[in-house]
Amino acid sequence: MTTSNYATERETTEGKVFTVTGGDWDQVVSGTDPINDERIVVNMGPQHPSTHGVLRLILELEGETVREARSVVGYLHTGIEKNLEYRNWVQGSTFVTRMDYLSPLFNETAYALAVEKLLGITDEVTERATTIRVLMMELNRISSHLVWLATTGMELGAINMMLYGFREREYILDIFETITGLRMNHAYVRPGGVAQDVPEDAIRKIRDFLALMPKKLKEYENLLSGQPIWTERTKNVAVLDVTACVSLGVTGPVLRSAGLGWDLRKTMPYCGYETYEFDVPTHTDGDVWGRYLVRLAEIRESLKLVEQALDRLKPGPVMVADRKIAWPAQLAIGVDGMGNSLEHVAKIMGQSMESLIHHFKLVTEGFRVPPGQVYVAVESPRGELGVHAVSDGGTRPYRVHYREPSFVNLQALPAMAEGGLIADVIAGGASLDPVMGGCDR
Repeated sequence: MTTSNYATERETTEGKVFTVTGGDWDQVVSGTDPINDERIVVNMGPQHPSTHGVLRLILELEGETVREARSVVGYLHTGIEKNLEYRNWVQGSTFVTRMDYLSPLFNETAYALAVEKLLGITDEVTERATTIRVLMMELNRISSHLVWLATTGMELGAINMMLYGFREREYILDIFETITGLRMNHAYVRPGGVAQDVPEDAIRKIRDFLALMPKKLKEYENLLSGQPIWTERTKNVAVLDVTACVSLGVTGPVLRSAGLGWDLRKTMPYCGYETYEFDVPTHTDGDVWGRYLVRLAEIRESLKLVEQALDRLKPGPVMVADRKIAWPAQLAIGVDGMGNSLEHVAKIMGQSMESLIHHFKLVTEGFRVPPGQVYVAVESPRGELGVHAVSDGGTRPYRVHYREPSFVNLQALPAMAEGGLIADVIAGGASLDPVMGGCDR
């Protein structure tokens, strides 16, 4: 006797009705549904799906549910770490600043701290230079978080937030341009100090920004925090608890949103952060919503740090006194807006022949760094940014490797995405805030 795989059925005034008795519903359906076990593989990318760069995600879907997710990186392949081996130690600043291009000043500072540690001049860096580094990094943290807020808003349908986030970021980029001459990729923080001092008009702009930004943050919260679509797309989405974060090496706001207040500025302080007053915001839900709240709170803490740094700016040099190391910091821009002015060149040449020879050798060859290796880490907007620098005693690095948080944090994406909906891959990926320039360095 042949038994039908289908449940018994009957016609009613409401349509066809199936009667299932006994057994598990999944077993009954799998016996009759020809596409129950059929999965499709979708390439999400390589393009910009909730990332600041080129990322490819290979998703295996069952309906709209993600059963398997794999991240594929390497599409930017900048080769910055390898290029550093062919440039002198100071020129390295112009390369590392281009890795995570949303937080260039963190790349530069971590590199400079590593070179200074190899040189043994950490304590010789002037107070003003160190304060300027803190000032610039915290402004950069705010601008980076604003890009995250803007792009995540765009991914989840809050187009106005995208416009507002980039609008406020422009204030900070204008400040950076006033101080360094560039909006991005500054090569401003250099071994021994910074390239040039902070002008008075930049300080006025920073004061104006400190008065403006708290009001804007309140506007963001009014726009998003009570918005039902925003809360539905972020709460209990892409959950990653503290155990998973620690197991996967995840750091930064993603880790703090899971409840662990690990921040290198507090736990392993550098640049005098232990002397500043600020809190480390945390949340306990470990979801996209928690990461949103943590980043908003971090912007407020960075504003406090910027204000303290401004109050600490005392007159003084911005480069170490050792002329065998100090890259010329008293720059004077020429009429073309690029090279040094003729007056500055004449001043260098008029000091002495030895001074001119030394200046020429310093610029063309660079200084020698004693052999050794160090690891130095800073708290970037995305987490622990570490530099492993190795010197063989020459004027160029033997090896420089970055422990880049975007690269490390991306491995958490499958844990966040698998078992969830394909739409939540976008929200979860965006909440990691990966910058592929740092990942593919």
